[in-house]
Amino acid sequence: MSTKVDARGLSCPQPVLMTIDEIKAGAASEIEILVDTETSKENVSRAATSQGWKVANVSEEGNEYTISIKKD
Repeated sequence: MSTKVDARGLSCPQPVLMTIDEIKAGAASEIEILVDTETSKENVSRAATSQGWKVANVSEEGNEYTISIKKD
């Protein structure tokens, strides 16, 4: 099961906290996080890895990033 977290327009640490909340909810084995800054992209990726998740893909479209993470 996959879920989405839309953290566009939010500054850190909000995107990280939203991602961690979704990970802790435990309902999804794959999560897509939408962010709109390089800093959020890096911080969310690092936070996911620290929680034992794998960054499967990061795509950039304009000024937005989509980070796909999977349970490792």
